[in-house]
Amino acid sequence: MVRTILFRLHWALGLSAGLVLVLLGVTGALMSYEDAIGDWANGDRAFVAVRDAARLGPEALVARLEAQRPGLKVNALTFSGDPERSPRARFVYDARTGERPVSVYLDPYDGHERGEARLESAFATVRALHRWLLVPGDGKGWGRSITGASTIALLAFLATGLYLRWPQIHSWRIWLKPNLRRPGRARWWSLHTIAGTWLLPVYAVIALSGLWWSYDWYRTAATYVLTGEAPRAKPGRVLGRTVETAPLALDRAWAAFNAREGAGAHLVIVALPGPDTTAIRIRYLGSVADHPKARDEITYDPATGERLTATRYADKPLGRLMADNMLEVHRGRFFGGFVAFVFFAASLLMPLLAASGLVLYVLRRRSARRRAKAAAPGIGPVQGLNA
Repeated sequence: MVRTILFRLHWALGLSAGLVLVLLGVTGALMSYEDAIGDWANGDRAFVAVRDAARLGPEALVARLEAQRPGLKVNALTFSGDPERSPRARFVYDARTGERPVSVYLDPYDGHERGEARLESAFATVRALHRWLLVPGDGKGWGRSITGASTIALLAFLATGLYLRWPQIHSWRIWLKPNLRRPGRARWWSLHTIAGTWLLPVYAVIALSGLWWSYDWYRTAATYVLTGEAPRAKPGRVLGRTVETAPLALDRAWAAFNAREGAGAHLVIVALPGPDTTAIRIRYLGSVADHPKARDEITYDPATGERLTATRYADKPLGRLMADNMLEVHRGRFFGGFVAFVFFAASLLMPLLAASGLVLYVLRRRSARRRAKAAAPGIGPVQGLNA
């Protein structure tokens, strides 16, 4: 009875949540390599010929860009340790539309725009599709509830699937090697269950981390488990910079940074003061070998450029690192490049699992109809009436 109930629950969830999970898998795979795809699409803008001339500092870049884009305010500048890479500027959210304008690449020698970042808007749409299915209301609409329920369904898939395929005799061949020479439904069952076994740990991490954005109560509980603390307040959208009483000391902070930790840094993000922070915040990767979120952080006084605080990524405990970088945990990059590729491949294989499960369901229904037809009582010969 338990097995029958779990089996029906398994295929019922597949028929109801399978399409959403396929969509989440494909869009998640696309976003896994968003940065690499963006670099490829913006090769003519993201790179600049090195010249024998002085490069502009952050203050000049911000001033010249805001002069070219009246009404917009720069929120952050991204610099690379590679001299051939162009700086990239990100704007604050537009107060009229509530949307963030597309970021732009800048010429580091004269501050002129080299062009907007291609595919940024496309990936924003993919991200909205992944998170809330493009349903109106964004994170406050029904889309978020549907994706959250589908993620819970994925965990139920994993649990019921593991129970249903639990063998009486255990060996690595039974658990991990598909038998594709078996005919008909047995072949599809082997493919479906073996693929599910291989991908189960990856899908479990994806689902458990994905719920972080689906339910506030889950994020609170997970944060407490990882850190022993309540979640830190998340700043809202920055709709405009606060009005400075004095010019920002960006160049002084930049010079102080480059004189110490910034020398040889692989990637540097300079965030300007705004409603969410009153300091100049510089986050950086010291080496190309560091994973993208392994950023140290230094803050500077916006008026004087003096150093205020310094936070090292390596000094944080593992739980805090995971809580602060849950997106990287979700797509596997937190665990290294190879694991990130495994997560990417697992996301792309979600349609295969759904398709094989659907084929099994159809074949089983056909087999049940044939058995029912064979078991139906036959109609005897018609006997004539007695004269």
